[in-house]
Amino acid sequence: MAVVRWKPGFFGWHRDPFTEVDRLRREVDNLFGAHGRGIASTAGVFPALNLSEDEDNLYVRAELPGVVPEEIEITTKENNLIIKGERKIAAEGEKVSYHRREREAGSFRRIISLPTRVDAEKVTAVCKNGVLTVTLPRAAELKPRKIEVAST
Repeated sequence: MAVVRWKPGFFGWHRDPFTEVDRLRREVDNLFGAHGRGIASTAGVFPALNLSEDEDNLYVRAELPGVVPEEIEITTKENNLIIKGERKIAAEGEKVSYHRREREAGSFRRIISLPTRVDAEKVTAVCKNGVLTVTLPRAAELKPRKIEVAST
């Protein structure tokens, strides 16, 4: 049982609603064994990815072990990158019993909101050693343009 500090209010005693919500979140986290990490952090999102950028491009690097590159579908729509596919795991047999089963199989779809517009016609993707690298060139109108000053 948690000890909750009471605060006096205008019309008597009441609890701070934000403190109560935080306390409830901590109790639910403890119930499910999250121990301060939060429930959202325990749920896995597949594929795990990084989004980075340099002067000319955005880069999305996604971990896709066990996914055949030909079965990955990549599309851009507005300021979003969409990665779809399916990870298949070979059947082990009928009389196999698992001691641990952590590798999931099935369809996946990730929508990544991009921080800037990209040139969709020049997007490239390479999958090597289970890592998909998508290179998204920035839109030409967003790149800095040097303007020559003419003397008259």
